[in-house]
Amino acid sequence: MRLEPGQKAPTFSGVDHNNVEVSSADFAGRDLLMYFYPKAFTPGCTTEACDFRDRYQTFAAAGYAIVGVSPDEPEKLARFHDEYKLPFSLISDPDHSIAEAFGAWGMKKNYGREYEGLIRSTIAIDADGIVTAAWYNVKATGHAERIERSVAK
Repeated sequence: MRLEPGQKAPTFSGVDHNNVEVSSADFAGRDLLMYFYPKAFTPGCTTEACDFRDRYQTFAAAGYAIVGVSPDEPEKLARFHDEYKLPFSLISDPDHSIAEAFGAWGMKKNYGREYEGLIRSTIAIDADGIVTAAWYNVKATGHAERIERSVAK
């Protein structure tokens, strides 16, 4: 089920790229951008991560923390995080429970083939845990810039 603005964001917890438990409670009282991406080191996911990295200071100045979520294992996320010098946490979601809770897991279509998988998405959550915006089925290129225009204060 996709999230809509005004809904309470689901709680989440998972292990990050440093094998440290991260949860929604860690972001209480802060605005948060959670972006969901299918697989580290692929061209689209690398572009998207680097775009969020390059706009990190603008998002931080607007009061936003950023978290990336993918099905990748923490070890792979650590390599991805370090190689691209990402200034935010990457959370491992191998059972896709976080993605499901946020509406970022479901049926996809690629070249006429339907399958279940991660839907590239970003959810903006305010300091009170309320969804302020939700973007689903986004294109990696230019996505962070579009979000920057809509959420940067």
